[in-house]
Amino acid sequence: MIIKNLRIFLQNVRKNSDIVTSLFELLTQYDIILIQEPPWSEICKVLSTLCSEGEPLMGTCHHPNWITYTRIPSTDSDFPRVIAYINIRLSSFRFLLRKDIINHRDIGLISFFNNNVCFYILNVYSDSSHSALKYLKDTEVNIDNVILMTGNFNIRDRL
Repeated sequence: MIIKNLRIFLQNVRKNSDIVTSLFELLTQYDIILIQEPPWSEICKVLSTLCSEGEPLMGTCHHPNWITYTRIPSTDSDFPRVIAYINIRLSSFRFLLRKDIINHRDIGLISFFNNNVCFYILNVYSDSSHSALKYLKDTEVNIDNVILMTGNFNIRDRL
């Protein structure tokens, strides 16, 4: 596959798991789905020696035809606000979530290889305080071959 043939869909789902589940079924011809404000909730209870009802297992939507790329929260209030889903058809491109370069709950940096060249896709969610954009501005990271930087930037003009 040539990069210009990649079909990418972008959506802010406002934490709605029904929308994500529908996208999995409707967008079978797409290669990549980039989500902002993904749902993150209790999936089930897991056995626990500390709690007789079990400990909550937190997570997001999954589908067997899509590989999920997102950072794991470090605390209960650190849920990621961006997720990438890559269609399993593209597994040979060796997609990676690059937390070693950018590790931020509002920025997903995905790398992949095409013709032995590494390319990057940036999925960004910027809240009302623009924390992701400030992070990108203040972080000195030089990334070559960014083919797409997109997201929900929430930049409003005062007028």
